[in-house]
Amino acid sequence: MASGPTPDPVFSRRSLVPAVVIGVLFAVPFVGLWTNPGPPMEEGFMLVFPERLLDGDLPNRDYLHLYGPGSLWVLAGLFLVFGTRLWVQRLVGIAQILGLVAGVFAVLRPWGRWVATTGAAISLLLIVTPTGFTALAWVGAVALGLWAIHFALEALERDPARAGRRLWAAGLLVGAALLYRLDLVVALGLSMGVVMWHLPAPRRRQLLLAAVVGVSPYLIHLATAGPGNVIDGMLIEPVFDLRGGRSLPLPPSGDQFDGFLQRAWLLPNVRPPYPLPALTGPVQMQLWVAALLLASLVLAVAGVRAARSGRVRLLVLAAFAVGLLPQALQRADSTHLAWVSCVTFGLLPAAVADLIGDRRPRLRTVLAVGLVPVMLLIVAPHFTYRSYGESVAQTFGMRRRSFEMRNGDRVFLYGRQDAAEHVNDLVQVVDGITEPGDSLFVGPTDLRKTPYSEAYLYYLLPDLVPATRYIEMDPGMANAAGSGLADELRAADVAVLSSIREDWAEPNDSLVDGPDEPNQVLEDDFCLVKSYGEATSGRGLYEVWKRC
Repeated sequence: MASGPTPDPVFSRRSLVPAVVIGVLFAVPFVGLWTNPGPPMEEGFMLVFPERLLDGDLPNRDYLHLYGPGSLWVLAGLFLVFGTRLWVQRLVGIAQILGLVAGVFAVLRPWGRWVATTGAAISLLLIVTPTGFTALAWVGAVALGLWAIHFALEALERDPARAGRRLWAAGLLVGAALLYRLDLVVALGLSMGVVMWHLPAPRRRQLLLAAVVGVSPYLIHLATAGPGNVIDGMLIEPVFDLRGGRSLPLPPSGDQFDGFLQRAWLLPNVRPPYPLPALTGPVQMQLWVAALLLASLVLAVAGVRAARSGRVRLLVLAAFAVGLLPQALQRADSTHLAWVSCVTFGLLPAAVADLIGDRRPRLRTVLAVGLVPVMLLIVAPHFTYRSYGESVAQTFGMRRRSFEMRNGDRVFLYGRQDAAEHVNDLVQVVDGITEPGDSLFVGPTDLRKTPYSEAYLYYLLPDLVPATRYIEMDPGMANAAGSGLADELRAADVAVLSSIREDWAEPNDSLVDGPDEPNQVLEDDFCLVKSYGEATSGRGLYEVWKRC
């Protein structure tokens, strides 16, 4: 079967220079990213969830978790060996980022090392700054998915005698990716469907069997957490219950940011400088969505064109990229767009090279290497070059806004100095009024709205047991009628509430008030111990409450 140029080995002497280029691009902002705060709720629950697993609590059964258990199993194993530490979690995040970038390089290698290097560099630029080194499941799942595709294509294109081992590797990696994020099934289903269409029947069955084996650990999760809990936690809640309170308009608004955290990051006292002329941030967001859709179309057209000539690789990659689109379109903020664009824009140089062909080699090289970087400079410079440059500046000690929260040997990084100072005192107060094993409830000061949670507080207070399954809080879920939030608070020994996100406002159901019963429980059953700072509502920035 003709399938394009025969790829050189992914790891060879000729790959040394590209590896150095990518290494330098990663190393230059490294210190800034390592010392920067991550997203408080997300990095918080990636520390808390695995530790709860080690203590016998199971995702979906004992606490809300919207994705597969795979990433939690990996982190729990490492925490068991090295302890629950911020740096352990972040090293896993680094491994996931490097795995994704190396995966893009590997699948693009047949187009030449500079096309592959360009694609990998674009992926790095897009993926490294939105959430820093937080070990979120999506990045790990995409990395595993790319390597599954790499091995499947190697089996399809190279020495048939070694195809069996490669197909087993591909199938097992498909299963691992789905253990991280079940919603990756669309992208992997499309891409592996193209591969299987071009495999002989025995090899097709082998790949399918390997994927079944790879995903079989879900049986353990189903047996331990319970089928009903797993179905609710991984299908019903993320697909149906979550959407109303997290979705953003499409296309994005052109006069303001729709996402709350986007607006918060771009406040004048936070926004990094940018020396070049550029469109406004909201307009860039609109153009980014349009560019992502156009890039997906170009990949699909180039992939179909190549497949008609007997070259399947690009069609497999295009199918994967198209299958990722729902992740970007259901919430078109800079983080979700980057999570998808890091693959789609990373693969685009191969489509450009393939469409131009070999008749104009100089033009082919210039456009394949230069088109996407220039496009990003025009379309979304604030969310790519400016964010990257800010991390570089922070590496060299400029504009750092990271403050340490600490309780004993547990450290968490936060972006507000006043919040860090308050929490450093707060954890000592909470430790002083509780006994090990007491239950802790963390939530917003107005429990009718639950758009976000300071989940890291559970990590900083490890002697206390979470009183609620809503360690992660989402609008329309924790504050829904019948969620059980009021009863959980009623049974808690101590509550720490925060108004740090009281001005949360997005054009979705996060603005809808839930029942007032949890607030009434707080008023009737709890006494205020101490309040820290003051928010615009008059409530404390943080408040410690204890059962009266």
